[in-house]
Amino acid sequence: MISKQELLETAAQLNLGPHVVEKDYALGWVLAGIYNHEKLASDWVFKGGTCLKKCFFETYRFSEDLDFTLKDESHLDAEFLEGVFAEIAEWVYEQCGLELPDGLRDFDIHENPRGNLSCQGKISYRGPVSPRSGGLPRVKLDLTADERLVLPPVRLLVFHPYSDAPEGGIEVLSYAYEEAFGEKVRALAERTRPRDLYDVINLFRNTGARPTASVILDVLKQKCEFKGIAVPVIDDLRAHRPDLESAWGHMLGHQLPELPPVEAFWNALPEFFAWLLEGVVPAAPAAYALGGGETIVRERLLRLSVPRPAQSSLEVVRFAAANHLCVDLNYQGSTHRIEPYSLRQTRDGNIILHAWNVDKDQHRSYRVDRIQGAQTTSQGFVPRYEIELTPNGPVAILPTARTSTSTFKMPRGATKPAHQSTRSSFGPAYIYQCGVCGKKFRRTKQTSSLSAHKAPGGYPCMGRMAMLVNTRY
Repeated sequence: MISKQELLETAAQLNLGPHVVEKDYALGWVLAGIYNHEKLASDWVFKGGTCLKKCFFETYRFSEDLDFTLKDESHLDAEFLEGVFAEIAEWVYEQCGLELPDGLRDFDIHENPRGNLSCQGKISYRGPVSPRSGGLPRVKLDLTADERLVLPPVRLLVFHPYSDAPEGGIEVLSYAYEEAFGEKVRALAERTRPRDLYDVINLFRNTGARPTASVILDVLKQKCEFKGIAVPVIDDLRAHRPDLESAWGHMLGHQLPELPPVEAFWNALPEFFAWLLEGVVPAAPAAYALGGGETIVRERLLRLSVPRPAQSSLEVVRFAAANHLCVDLNYQGSTHRIEPYSLRQTRDGNIILHAWNVDKDQHRSYRVDRIQGAQTTSQGFVPRYEIELTPNGPVAILPTARTSTSTFKMPRGATKPAHQSTRSSFGPAYIYQCGVCGKKFRRTKQTSSLSAHKAPGGYPCMGRMAMLVNTRY
C-alpha cells in the first residue's frame, strides 16, 4: 500500500481532499481484483463516470462508484458476491496491503424499475488515511444485468498513478468510448444531474477524441428506446435548470480541484445539441502554429519521460485546459497565470507547454522539466487557440471478439443456475503471515518462504519467512 506521505503529497498537488485521493486509489485496486478473478473478468463490463476517469481521461473529475453491466444475471446473488469479494479482498491485500475487511461488505439485491434484478453493493476499505477506529469509507457498486450493449466492449488499461501499481498495469473490460458517451447523454436526459451535464460537455469539448455525431446519436437512440424515453432535446432540460444549479457545488465540488461555473456548461448545451441532432460542427479556433521540428504530445502522463513532480503539474494543467480555467504556473521561481493550450516536443527532445500569459497578454512557452508546480484557478477563459492537451483516448489492450447488439438479460421463466461454492475451483488456501511486518499472504500450496514484498505501510520488508495462520477450503 502506498504510504500516507505519498497520498498526502498527491492530494496537495491535485488540490483535492486526501480522502478523495484515497478512494481513487482504492477504486483502482478493487478494479484490479475484480478483473483478476476468473469468474468476473470476462462477464463484468465497466461503465459510468469512474470508467471515464480511469479508462479514458486521467485529467477528469474524481468519481466514487463502480458501475458494471453483467453478462450473467446469476451473478446477482448475495452469497455468490460475498464469496468472490472475499477472495478479491485476500488477493488485494496480498498484492498491496489495502484492507477490504470481512464483515463490512453488503450486497442488496433488489428489483429495478424494469422488473429485473439489480444490486447495490458496499465494500469498506482501510487505506493510508482511513480512520483507525469508527466507520470506514466504502466503495459503492452498482450492478445490472439488463442493460443494452450497443457496441462490443473493449479491453483497456486504467489510469492508476500510484507507486505500487501492479506491473503491467490494471486491465479491465469496458464500454467502448462511443457507448460511454451515448450513455451519459441518456443519463442527462433521464435525470439531469450536475455530473451528467459536466460529463457530456467535457466529452463534447474533447475534439481529439470526439466521435461523429451520427454514431453517438445511433447509440443514444437505442439507449433511449430500451429505457422507454424519447431522444432528448434542449427544451426537455430547461425545467431542471434551477435544481441543477443549486446542486452543482454540493455534488461536484469535492470531485474537482476547482469547480468551474455551471453557466459555462449550461451555455454549451445549444451548441452540443446542434452538433448531435443536426450535425452542425461547431466553429473551433485554429491550433497554435507548429514550430520547426515540433510535434504535438498527447500521450498519457505516465508515458511521458518527465519527472514525477512535473507529471502532477501537467495533470493539473490538463484538467484546467479541459475546463477552460486559467492556471497559476510556478516556473523557475516565479508564478505566471496562463491559459494552457498545447504540449509539443522539440527537435532536441524537450517537452514544451505552449500557453497564453494572461498578465503579459502574449504567447509564452515553458519547458515542462522546469515547471515547479501548478494550481488551477477559478478564472475562466474563452480559448483563442485549439486546446491540444487532452489525450485522444484510452490505452487499448486487444479488441474483444465482435458481438451483435444485445441485451444481457435472462429470459423470463428461466431457472437461475445454482451456484457452486466460489472457492471450490481454487482448492485449499493456506494463509501465511510475515513475522516481520504482519502482512498476510494467500498460498495454494504449503510454503512459508516469502519473496521481496512491501509492508502494509508501503516500505520494503526484509522478512523472508512466514508462519501458517489459517487454512481455508
